[in-house]
Amino acid sequence: MYTFICYPKCTTCQKAQKWLDAHGVAYTVRHIKEQNPAADELRAWQQASGLPLKRFFNTSGQLYRGMGLSAKLPDMPEDEQFALLASDGMMVKRPLLVADDGTVLVGFKEAEWARALGAEA
Repeated sequence: MYTFICYPKCTTCQKAQKWLDAHGVAYTVRHIKEQNPAADELRAWQQASGLPLKRFFNTSGQLYRGMGLSAKLPDMPEDEQFALLASDGMMVKRPLLVADDGTVLVGFKEAEWARALGAEA
């Protein structure tokens, strides 16, 4: 089973959800603003994904840019980065697709999702 973590007004999230539906992928929806991921969840997802922590930041978001995080993150301790991500769902790159088997997909790239889920792109 999958948990689809998204912001419903985000067009990329909408596109990803349509793709999941079209490919018959069963999932539950989690609204990222209403159920903000906790630091422990984010840490577990980052470790499972094997991706650098920076990939979990919504670098195109107003909050990220407004705080000048592109300059601050390289020197920020990892614990602070997780706490920052956990402080506001809009800080987190979306959508996230988290599987019970530990698979974690960050952002929507159709080919990547198709490969990970064994579906046709």
